[in-house]
Amino acid sequence: MFKTLSLGLVLSSFTALVGVVSAPAYAATTSNEACTVIGGVGMPNFVPQEDGTITIVAPLTGSVSNAAGKVTGQRETATGLEMDMEHYFMTEDGGFMHTKDLGILTNVVGKQGQYMIEITYHVQEASTSGSLKGYKGNFNSYGLVDLPKLQGLIRYSGEVCK
Repeated sequence: MFKTLSLGLVLSSFTALVGVVSAPAYAATTSNEACTVIGGVGMPNFVPQEDGTITIVAPLTGSVSNAAGKVTGQRETATGLEMDMEHYFMTEDGGFMHTKDLGILTNVVGKQGQYMIEITYHVQEASTSGSLKGYKGNFNSYGLVDLPKLQGLIRYSGEVCK
C-alpha cells in the first residue's frame, strides 16, 4: 500500500511540475511577441577624452559583436559610484541598437580604483535597425572594472522583444 501511495504521489508531483515548467514556454509560443536572447562577454576599455568625458569601446563575444559608449554623468555613492551611460551595440548581421543606462559600481575592498559593476541597459526602440529593428526592452551586465588601468571584463545577458 505504501509503495502504491508513494508512486501515486511521485506521479502526481511530476505531472504538476511538468505543468508548471511548460506553462511559461507555452505562453511564450502563443504570444505575438518575437524575442531574441542577448548574451555574451565583453572587455570594456575606458578612454578619457580631453573634455573630461569617458568613451567606452568594447569587443564582445556572443549575440553582439561590439559596443561603444560614453559616460554622461557620474556620482559618488556610499559604496562607490553611479554612472549614467549610453551604449551603441552592433551585431555581426547588421543589427544596431542604442541604449541609455545606469551603471552601479561597488568598491572592491582593498583594491583602490577597482569596482564590481552592474549595468541595466534600456533599449531606445526608435534607434534599432537592421536585424534588431523594432526590438525593445532591457538587459543587464555585471563584472569587474579597473578604472586606473581603464579596462574591465563583463558578462551581459537578457532578452529583447518586438
